[in-house]
Amino acid sequence: MATTQRDYYELLGVPRNADEAAIKKAFRGLARTLHPDVSEAPDAQERFREVVEAYEVLSKPEARELYDRYGHAGLQSGGFTPTTFDLGSLSDLFAAFFGDDVFGVAARPRSSRGADVAAQIELELTEAAAGVKREVPFPVTVPCATCQGSGAEPGTEPVACATCGGRGHLQHVSRTAFGEFVRSQTCPGCGGVGRVIERPCLDCEGSGRTVEERSLEVEVPAGIHDGQQIRISGEGHAGALGGRAGDVYVQVHIRPNPRLVREGNDIFCSVDLTMTEAALGKKVEVPTLEGDVQLELEPGTQPGEVKVLRGRGMPVLQGFGRGDQRVLVNVQVPHHLTEQQRELLEQFGRTVDADTYRPDEGFFDKLKSAFR
Repeated sequence: MATTQRDYYELLGVPRNADEAAIKKAFRGLARTLHPDVSEAPDAQERFREVVEAYEVLSKPEARELYDRYGHAGLQSGGFTPTTFDLGSLSDLFAAFFGDDVFGVAARPRSSRGADVAAQIELELTEAAAGVKREVPFPVTVPCATCQGSGAEPGTEPVACATCGGRGHLQHVSRTAFGEFVRSQTCPGCGGVGRVIERPCLDCEGSGRTVEERSLEVEVPAGIHDGQQIRISGEGHAGALGGRAGDVYVQVHIRPNPRLVREGNDIFCSVDLTMTEAALGKKVEVPTLEGDVQLELEPGTQPGEVKVLRGRGMPVLQGFGRGDQRVLVNVQVPHHLTEQQRELLEQFGRTVDADTYRPDEGFFDKLKSAFR
């Protein structure tokens, strides 16, 4: 009996008309903070013992009624021993630290979600721009058709585990200063299921699942990026004991394009001009995502100049609009000249003046000219 003789309702912090659920909740909260393995307070052990004693009395209808009518004296005369716990109160005590599934609940057979499946597909850049549908094959576990997922040979049923008696867990009782403490562990004989299969299914070897090849049509959205994944819900490996199937994650790889390079939603390419073509101007074929188009390059096109094709880039994934295509002009200078070519160039060089290489107007100059 607690030497302080404190009121049990006061110790748990509940009113005298509190129901069983309120008393249990209050005890769990206090036990989490006052247990000597958790609290560093010097009086934690004594306070914890008082709380356990209070809960033991108030959680039992007979003991609570005796306490409500006659107080601590009534318990003493009734032969109450505060350090003797039954299995029910010990279950609540351990649940305060480890959750409700410590004593038996976790060991019961329960369904579990199946594992996810990873698959891959490869696309051309033009396919990623347009969006495509692809058949994706992958191996997946499914419930065994022979035993319907039970793992037992048809006509037979799993039997209760002899080691744990079908409970799925084993309990070890140890006596301490606070009474009997029970430690629960998963049964090694059945792995916590509580059942064993005496005659396993021949097709699945008792696992309840088999592997089969499956193929799904995957819709790849336009504008998808290299390395992104597409999730297909509920098409992965089958769950255990009827649990939900996992998901399929399809990773998209985009092959490099020899003529086009993607940066974000923009597309980049280059065209080569000779020195004379850049000076005189030329129509050139430019590769795009929709095929080759003609681009007019005006006379005097400079090396490194970039032409922008608006709206010719990648579609915005799950959005609106498209990026642009940027065309880089590369002007080639001849490496080898004949004598006649050299003479012609030298003749050209003697005829040039300041106006020949006069740079174009800048943006602000053009703006001023427009207003003029």
